Amino acid sequence: MNDAQLLRYSRHILLNELGVEGQDKLLASRVLVVGAGGLGSPVALYLGSAGVGHITLIDHDTVDETNLQRQIAHNLARLGQPKAQSAQQAIAEINPDPVVEAIVTRADAGLLSHQVKMADVVVDCTDNFETRHAINRACVVAGKPLVSGAAIRMDGQLSVYDPRQPDSPCYACVFPESTAVEETRCATMGVFAPLVGIVGTLQAAETIKLLTGMGSRLVGRLLMVDGRDMAFHEIALPHNPRCPVCGATSNRAALQQAD
Repeated sequence: MNDAQLLRYSRHILLNELGVEGQDKLLASRVLVVGAGGLGSPVALYLGSAGVGHITLIDHDTVDETNLQRQIAHNLARLGQPKAQSAQQAIAEINPDPVVEAIVTRADAGLLSHQVKMADVVVDCTDNFETRHAINRACVVAGKPLVSGAAIRMDGQLSVYDPRQPDSPCYACVFPESTAVEETRCATMGVFAPLVGIVGTLQAAETIKLLTGMGSRLVGRLLMVDGRDMAFHEIALPHNPRCPVCGATSNRAALQQAD
């Protein structure tokens, strides 16, 4: 780190859990953030301000006036601009250190397969099950930790799925692809503005902990946020050995170790 960085990140460096070594890890790390909206905004801004060295943002959408109630990376001056590029600009206005790549397209399996392999941690800030499952599959195949969050109305949830840990479930263990789930969108159901900030900030915190070696105690746990009563609850998430996504991967790994 140079003198300017030592000053910029001094409050991190003072922490016993981080220090110079932890901050150096952040500066050398790569994070993939899928979605630059309500959750992606605080995730991108906090990872950028914290000094994550390379951040890739994927989002196909553009900034709309209705987004500004909660998507804090965007502003009136950037209405109509792609959200990934708007968030890229917002990070640069806070911290010039990170290399931020904005990919303005829908996250499909091919793109995710390529981008997930290069990332140290993947953060799911999307709002539909199809993309969430595609991200999960790519993370399981590449063996990369996934920090997943969601928020709708007054309720939010957060968990970390880490295929590097044999007892960790994947997203499909908890929300099977075969289960018919009705999509709920902010445009029709509404969302409490600070809630996406709470969940997104927690996602950023778990990401930084994973990158710096602190790990995450949310592996195998689903943290639920009740915005009405400002209450936090959690449930255990067991790994499903018959999961069609990660079950076969785990079995193959066990067979390879046995050989």
